[in-house]
Amino acid sequence: MKFTWMKWSALPVAVLMAGSVAMAQDQSSSGGQQPAATPAPAATPAPAPAEKPKPTIAQRKENQQDRIANGVQSGQLTAGETANLEKKEAAINKETAADRAANDGKLTGAEKKQINGQQNQVSKQIYADKHNAKTQHYGNNKVDQRRENQQDRIAQGIKSGQLTPGETAKLENQQKGINKQVAADRKANGGTLTASEKKQVNKEQNGASKNIYHKKHNAKTQPQAQPKQ
Repeated sequence: MKFTWMKWSALPVAVLMAGSVAMAQDQSSSGGQQPAATPAPAATPAPAPAEKPKPTIAQRKENQQDRIANGVQSGQLTAGETANLEKKEAAINKETAADRAANDGKLTGAEKKQINGQQNQVSKQIYADKHNAKTQHYGNNKVDQRRENQQDRIAQGIKSGQLTPGETAKLENQQKGINKQVAADRKANGGTLTASEKKQVNKEQNGASKNIYHKKHNAKTQPQAQPKQ
């Protein structure tokens, strides 16, 4: 009876020892180390953003004309300010055409730099004129509505390229003269216009209207910049 108890009590000890030996063999066969984790692939660096190409001379010119047209239509630019800006644009265009004619239709690096410098100055002038205290006010009367209509037609002609800077300068000078006359007449009459003054202003605007139409439909146009292929 005593021998039987000792035999069964020794059995768990033997099982435990066998398990320990098997574990030791597993550790020795694997070198006692856990499998190394697979390294994560290196992150691919994001590509640098492409540098925005500089606008061409033609694109720069078109951009300036669009800014002037917006100022005319919004009333931020008066007729006098517009005429002055368009005279400067006309001078730059004339210089550009002369440079191209002398170089088989091309511009040298120095000429491009010179033109861009001049356009920078005009750009600053456009901004200053559009943000100063002078604005083109239109009242709720036939004279001012007619004046606003003329400015809208001029602005549309600038945007479409139907009006060159030189043509625009002449049209705006004409509007400037009419506006000056209206202001003087109103000042002399307590802020109003007499019937004869209204008739005179309307007649002058009829002449200006014909000029706008002819200049928008003649052979002279402002070349629009084409995107690079």
